[in-house]
Amino acid sequence: MAEKHILKVSERTEFGKGFARRARMNDQIPAVVYGHGADPVHVVLPYHDTFLLVKDNPNAVISLEGLKKPAMVLVKDIQRHPVKRSLMHLDLLLVKADEKVNVEVPVVIVGEPAVGTVANLDLLHVEVLAPVVDIPETIEVNVDGMQDGEVLLVSEMKLPAGVEAVTDGETVVLSVAVPQEVAVPESSGEEAAGAEDAAATEGAGEAE
Repeated sequence: MAEKHILKVSERTEFGKGFARRARMNDQIPAVVYGHGADPVHVVLPYHDTFLLVKDNPNAVISLEGLKKPAMVLVKDIQRHPVKRSLMHLDLLLVKADEKVNVEVPVVIVGEPAVGTVANLDLLHVEVLAPVVDIPETIEVNVDGMQDGEVLLVSEMKLPAGVEAVTDGETVVLSVAVPQEVAVPESSGEEAAGAEDAAATEGAGEAE
């Protein structure tokens, strides 16, 4: 389940690409805090600590210290550098401990299907409605014993207590199938002999 973390932040009054560039040079990352009808608050976060928090959990719940009053936020959007993949900007949604939020959670396969088959994941993330204090970091789907041709739908997933699927229940999560062998065309004996004769003739011509 998701953990709550603490970050010390500071509000910012400067904006634009120039400020964002200077902030990143100072090991900070720009972010905006919004939600619950409040005016957006622009802040800067410590880059390294923020990177560690969201590296493996894009739905991290964070307690912010350093604002006019403490705030609990959910990471709602992460902008990354298109090449370096470094953090560029975060959108942080104000949340309360007793509410539920819509989030996309990665789907992970566990177990082994029937011998000779493989499980193919068709849905990488599933959208769910989950308690802020109990957002799953991943949702596991067990494929033990599944046979060739079987599929698993969203409606058949076993979700943690208090978590509801938002993605359509008829959406296919994964399917089990026998791997298809890729046939490699082979040259016939006559074609091979013809190729050898042509090569020999060409070689003789060059010798003359």
